[in-house]
Amino acid sequence: MRRLFSHSRPMRHFALIDAQGLCCALRQMQEHPGQAGWVEVREPQLSWLGAPLPAGARITPVVTHARATRPLAA
Repeated sequence: MRRLFSHSRPMRHFALIDAQGLCCALRQMQEHPGQAGWVEVREPQLSWLGAPLPAGARITPVVTHARATRPLAA
C-alpha cells in the first residue's frame, strides 16, 4: 500500500562506452552506475551497440561551481 503513494525516482538510460568510443551495453536505472565508462543518454537504441553514439544522444550533465571565496580583509 505504501508503494502506491510513495514517489519513486524516474528511470534513467545509460550507455557503456569502451576505450575506442563504441557502445558496449545499455542499462536503465534510477541512479548513475558506479563503474567508469557509463554515460547518460536521452533514450537507448539497440542500433548503437558496437557503434559510436550519435552526436545528440548524450545528456550533458549540469555543472555547478561553488561561489568563489574572497579572502577576508585583516
